[in-house]
This record gives sequence, structure tokens and C-alpha cells, in this order.
Amino acid sequence: MKEIPLYQIDAFATQVFAGNPAAVCPLEEWLPDATMQSIAAENNLAETAFIVTENGRRRIRWFTPVEEAPLCGHATLASGFVVLNYLEPALREIEFDSRSGPLRVARSGDRYLLDFPVVRTETVSSPPSEIREGLRCAPAELLVSIGDPNYLAILENEAQVLDVKPDMATLERLHPHGVVISAPGREVDFVSRYFAPGSGIPEDPVTGSIHCALAPYWARRLGKERMEARQVSKRGGAIGVELCGDRVHLSGSAVCYARGTLTI
Repeated sequence: MKEIPLYQIDAFATQVFAGNPAAVCPLEEWLPDATMQSIAAENNLAETAFIVTENGRRRIRWFTPVEEAPLCGHATLASGFVVLNYLEPALREIEFDSRSGPLRVARSGDRYLLDFPVVRTETVSSPPSEIREGLRCAPAELLVSIGDPNYLAILENEAQVLDVKPDMATLERLHPHGVVISAPGREVDFVSRYFAPGSGIPEDPVTGSIHCALAPYWARRLGKERMEARQVSKRGGAIGVELCGDRVHLSGSAVCYARGTLTI
């Protein structure tokens, strides 16, 4: 039997039961992929992060309940929180190597700052029928991200984003693509929601990675590089967003909900 530390962190939240919960499992060495996938399925959270130190470098991988993810914001924030508060509390920042390149998490006042790559997008000229059918509305604009497969459906206003009641079975047919809906916010610069039923995530509470694509879009549209965003899911979460050339700085808080041990 093997014992593995497990932390459950509410990311992009200032209190428990808010933001997006992620599991973090520090490992001495990588487990077989099938075992990590089974742990993620058993945790049944949007993401489980596994972190390993190899040759003096921290490496990170993320798994949804059904597959490995190429990039994840909230579970990276959660992992940085675990390292900086429990594993190496003397540090001010930590850099993870990942499939999407180096990702840095640093203390920034009462928040944590994430340094992520920009995700490029392009306009979709012929929208898949599943977009309109699945969202039960026609977006004003539709883009697709390059490298991190998601459609970005731009709606007219925050009320429309809140009113969307998606047909998950239809959106699931778009897999591997998830669907982001976004619009100008009433009290923040922009709001969003995210649906990825094909990846085992019907609606993600707060999704850092989608803001790597939303940041350049809203920076162009609003004419500003520093913005405040909110993901308006049921749990909800606030994200600071700053476009810095080909990088995006995301900032948010995190709190620990649980610490324990897996026995496998």
C-alpha cells in the first residue's frame, strides 16, 4: 500500500465553499498515468494536480475526472498555495514546468499571482450548430482558441451570460472543445462561464486557463491591459487579469478546505 498526501484547496476564493475546489497530490515520483487518472476520477473534482520534483525542478500535471488537461489555472494556483504554505513556506514564489511551459505562482499581498502564456484565438466563420443549440442562444461573436481547445462565445451583456441554461448533451458533442461564454460585466470589466461536459466538467466554477484567451480579447475590446473579471457560476470567483505581451498575469486568493492522505 502507498500513502499519498492530499490537499483540497478552494482557488480564486477568500473563504471555503467558494471559488473552484482542486485536489493537489505531491508525489515523490510519478505514478502510472492510469493510476493518476483513477485518483482524479475518485476525487471527482474538476481538476486534480500532481506535482513532482525532478532534477531540482517542480513539475505539474492536471487530470479531470476523465482525461489529462493541457493547462489549468485554478489547480496551479492551488498547487502553488500548497507549496508556499505547507511544503516550502520560506519561499515567495515557485515555478512549475508543465506541458504548457513554465508557470509561476508568487505571493502578491493577500493574493497569489500566476504567470501564464497567452492563448491565441481566431474568429470562427462557420459556427458549429451545437453552439447555438447547446447554449440555446446565438452568440454575437464566436472564436476558437489555438492549443487549448475551447470555443469562446461572446454575448451582449452579463444578464445573457447568467440566463444561459445549456444543453449539456449537445455541448458534449463538441469535445475535445469546451465552451466559454463571456460578456461585459456590470461591476467588473468582463464576466464568463465555462462548460466542458465532454471532459467530465459540466460547469466549472472558476477557470483560470480560459482567461489566458479572454485577456487578449477583452484587452483589445476595452482598450486596457489590466482588468478585473468574475466567473459567474453558482460558486463564483474573482480573478485579476493583466495582459503582459505574450503572458497573462492572473491573480486570486485561495484557502485550504482539507488535508489528508490517500491510501492506494
